[in-house]
Amino acid sequence: MSGKKKRKGSKTIVNIVLGVICFIWLLPTLGLFISSFRPAADILQTGWWKAFPHQEWKAGETLQLSKDVDLREPIEVNGKTYTDDQLKAGVKADGSRLMWENRRARTINQQEQGWKVTPDLTLDNYNNVLSGKEYKLKQADGSETVQKGTGLSQAFWNTLTIAVPATVIPVLIASFAAYAFAWLRFPGRRTLFVIIIAMLVIPIQVALIPVLKDYTALGLNGSYLGIWLAHTAFGLPLVTYFMYNFISQLPKDLFESAFMDGASHFTIFSRLILPLSVPALASIGIFQFLWVWNDYLVSLIFIGNQPSVQVMSMKIADLVGSRGNDWHLLTSAAFISMLMPLAIFFLLQKYFVRGLMGGSVKG
Repeated sequence: MSGKKKRKGSKTIVNIVLGVICFIWLLPTLGLFISSFRPAADILQTGWWKAFPHQEWKAGETLQLSKDVDLREPIEVNGKTYTDDQLKAGVKADGSRLMWENRRARTINQQEQGWKVTPDLTLDNYNNVLSGKEYKLKQADGSETVQKGTGLSQAFWNTLTIAVPATVIPVLIASFAAYAFAWLRFPGRRTLFVIIIAMLVIPIQVALIPVLKDYTALGLNGSYLGIWLAHTAFGLPLVTYFMYNFISQLPKDLFESAFMDGASHFTIFSRLILPLSVPALASIGIFQFLWVWNDYLVSLIFIGNQPSVQVMSMKIADLVGSRGNDWHLLTSAAFISMLMPLAIFFLLQKYFVRGLMGGSVKG
């Protein structure tokens, strides 16, 4: 009984800690989601929690003081004295709040607290992000013209065009390489594997300039092929290591039986390895896709910042404007950029844990 109580207590503590961690992570996400539907003026003036019913001070009766009141001395209001600084910040008195309404005119507002609901939710932020915000421009002759900005639609398709091949190519190549390192015997196998693993510790920033020079010489800079190759090269070490850990733990008897039946290495890989490795492929595919989808630096270096080839991360950064006047659009743009990664994750989630655990138990 004592052991059961201890296990139950430990499980309860773990659940509480996990619940707190989830709450800490979900709270700002909830705030961002609510803010994405709030008007720009509300976002700039109040916090996202003001969208829920809350108590707020409302303007009430106006108290007129004598014009001769010296603000440097204690100020008497309703039989009590307050300082000028207290009235500037607002001071509570008998369930109400006293606050300067017009300091020069010596008027004080006696505010009452009440419940307020601000259900002003709108889709304007999403409309401006998707289809482009309208800007009013004043011409030299005094007339005004309306110009519509570019939305996220083109950047969304650009990012999808980059992310899908940049995920499939390295995962497929790494699967071939992992199979070779795990089950084939050839000269220099261990040396090559160590070199690939060593590439994990090399920052990609170190390779950007040399690769960019080669791309310029080969004419690959600014093309989709160039960015696919760059993401493939930068992602291969981790994907290869991950797939090796999974494939190397598959039962040896499986391969011996296949060889006895006359199967070639390609047949074994396509008919046995790939079907058995679906959980691992899905798991590392999610990581690679998320990294490419959220990438800013590599895309900026190898494909550029032109509107026709901009990716989501670049376009979202541009939404803020040069003076930061449209930063409220980031709330809706952030959730639009999250749709595709979330869809990929939920589609492959049943394989995710199985893939992460793959290779942890042998046999």
